[in-house]
Amino acid sequence: MSGAVKSYAAVDLGASSGRVMVGRVGPDSLELTEAHRFVNRPVRVPEGLRWDVLGLYAGVLDGLRAAGQVDSVGIDSWAVDYGLLDADGALLGNPVHYRDSRTEGVAEKVWATVPAQELYAATGLQYAPFNTLYQLTAARASAQLSYAERLLLIPDLLTYWLTGEQGTELTNASTTQLIDPRTRDWSYDIASRLGIDLGLFAPLRQPGDSAGVLRDEVLEEVGLSGPVPVTAVGSHDTASAVAAVPAEGERFAYICTGTWSLAGLELDAPVLSEESRAANFTNELGLDGTVRYLRNIMGLWLLQECVRAWGDPELGALLPAAAEVPALRSVVDAGDSAFLAPGRMPERIAEACRDSGQPVPASPAEITRCILDSLALAHRRAVAEAQRLADHPVDVVHVVGGGTRNALLCQLTADACGLPVVAGPTEAAALGNVLVQARTHGLVGDLTDGRRLLTRTQPLTRYEPRGDAARWREAEARLARG
Repeated sequence: MSGAVKSYAAVDLGASSGRVMVGRVGPDSLELTEAHRFVNRPVRVPEGLRWDVLGLYAGVLDGLRAAGQVDSVGIDSWAVDYGLLDADGALLGNPVHYRDSRTEGVAEKVWATVPAQELYAATGLQYAPFNTLYQLTAARASAQLSYAERLLLIPDLLTYWLTGEQGTELTNASTTQLIDPRTRDWSYDIASRLGIDLGLFAPLRQPGDSAGVLRDEVLEEVGLSGPVPVTAVGSHDTASAVAAVPAEGERFAYICTGTWSLAGLELDAPVLSEESRAANFTNELGLDGTVRYLRNIMGLWLLQECVRAWGDPELGALLPAAAEVPALRSVVDAGDSAFLAPGRMPERIAEACRDSGQPVPASPAEITRCILDSLALAHRRAVAEAQRLADHPVDVVHVVGGGTRNALLCQLTADACGLPVVAGPTEAAALGNVLVQARTHGLVGDLTDGRRLLTRTQPLTRYEPRGDAARWREAEARLARG
């Protein structure tokens, strides 16, 4: 490996904010700094909920300008959403937000053609109403889709604007429900039966592949000297985050926390059993031939929406107050689709508790504690069921992402799972993004080498389980009865 230190711009787009981070990597060093952060605020227009993708692209350009000269750029983002291009390569309208209502009732129409059991056996993807497959089915009669010549997932769309080159990165493609996780290629049979034209998608790319170089116009606008390569990374942010789990060996579970909680295991092969489908586990593709076997949980979205409804109080005061509320007094199903849409979150959580005959949380502290207990309980269930369904025992749970800043949630997760929790790194998606770029330049070896580098260079916090495991079992049984 070279002894030089190189700089990489990691564009990391989340559902509520975007950031451009700069990773400086040497043979035994990895430093991450924030160059620019910007809001990702969806817009409701008469036709529905849309992403402000031009605003996001402007934020990316601002971030590259602030980052300064870099050796490569990589982009990761949330999954499933896409932009449509016409024959001239122009965007046909703002991309639809996955929380838009257009997919309501669509899954049943899909299952009438391809039963849910067959769909899972072919694609391994859990049911979520916003999967790209359902979005495309909902859009079948739309004018936009009829005029479209190309479909690009969000990070691939932004990469196209930066480089002029089109591709479909594999880890994100695996969230469309149109990829066979065994072949790591398109599921041609499923697409054909559902009338989905796979010709809309650009050729598949692997993490580490070249995605072009910054166009001359981009270089001029952001003040960089070319050529600056753009590298395909694990462009699904969870794929990048899992790549940055600082684990040793194979006996670990991970929870990527943020707006969503993604809880599961890293496996060598998918789990496509009917029992796995019924438990709503998904098989998404990761780096180096791995499979991310996980369950999507609503995550800190519940708390984010409540905080917004309360007028944005400081979490620094809210979390200590929540810690004083009696544990497991009331819990809700954090994976319930009833909590998917924005608005009225405190009222909806209170209603769920009332409907299940539990004490109704009223104050912000009580509702916050209900949310965190419920998330920890959902983490417990996901980690336990993943081990059983995959026959893959674990000794530790790694928590990465924004939720690592929430010490109460990390401790509750350790208590609920009955396993040590290692929290960190916080900017896992950006770090995984950087590691793939560094691998391309020979500064980092395989996935194991990258994780060892993270362990040596990133701050980590360990939480040991405490408390009464029987109380968590009782809460789990109460939720099942409710």
